[in-house]
Amino acid sequence: MQLQAEAIWLATAPVDIRAGMDRLSLYVQQALGRAPCDGTAYVFSNRRQTRLKVVCWDGNGVWMCVRRLHRGQFVWPRPGEACWHLTAEQWQWLVSGVDWQRLSAPPPAAWKL
Repeated sequence: MQLQAEAIWLATAPVDIRAGMDRLSLYVQQALGRAPCDGTAYVFSNRRQTRLKVVCWDGNGVWMCVRRLHRGQFVWPRPGEACWHLTAEQWQWLVSGVDWQRLSAPPPAAWKL
């Protein structure tokens, strides 16, 4: 999926992936304290992190997309903060099933050959 959103935010808490646009938009308002129609793409995951759902308002309407991996899980941040900001590059790695959090991780300080 090629997002044309101003920003990409992950909702860290799992949601019922059967939820529709209205319920997820309400979640963005109430749980995340953000406006669902601000041009941001909001990304949700099920509890097992095998499915993603994206909701994005583009000014004319709302887009809702679902992605499922055939094997494995999406790498998701641990719950703690309500939402997590992603760069476009991190988004591409996330939807590919790659551990996007390790791509920019510093090497361990005690690592030696």
